[in-house]
Amino acid sequence: MTVDFKKNTEQKMTKTLEALKVDFAKIRTGRAHTGILDHVTVDYYGSQVPLSQVANVTLVDARTIGVQPWEKNIIGAVEKAIRDADLGLNPATNGDLIRVPMPMLTEERRRDLIKVVRNESESAKVAIRNIRRDANEHLKKLIKDKEISEDDERRKQDEVQKLTDHFVAEVDRSLQVKESELMAI
Repeated sequence: MTVDFKKNTEQKMTKTLEALKVDFAKIRTGRAHTGILDHVTVDYYGSQVPLSQVANVTLVDARTIGVQPWEKNIIGAVEKAIRDADLGLNPATNGDLIRVPMPMLTEERRRDLIKVVRNESESAKVAIRNIRRDANEHLKKLIKDKEISEDDERRKQDEVQKLTDHFVAEVDRSLQVKESELMAI
């Protein structure tokens, strides 16, 4: 029971950290990567469909993403969806290929992105602390049901706190790496 408890808590915290890293990957640093367009949806015959389901998304070069819709009649809709996605991108159609150049980041935009990154990392820390709180409440319930002793509960709470400290430190490390990546020219 208690081994599963620790493993379950650690898995939840790991998932939170992985979600943070995925969110960080979406925040661009001036280099092109196809993950930037992951959340773009296209109006395809009246329904919103992810871009990856109606087009092939590739890297043309280090600063350009290429989007090639599978149907020629939706090129305009794809271009409009990318422009309206609030990513600061300006796609240009070249025949049946849509080129999405990555603009250089200004100092002001870099600082704005750092604020966004810090906010994302703080949200991850809150999620990790909430997992800790849930784990501690579970331990208190086990004591109330007389399934574990108070000494066991104290030891388990210490383990949960060590896990929490470890994952909060990982979040801080990820934040530091992303901030230095954003400030690099």
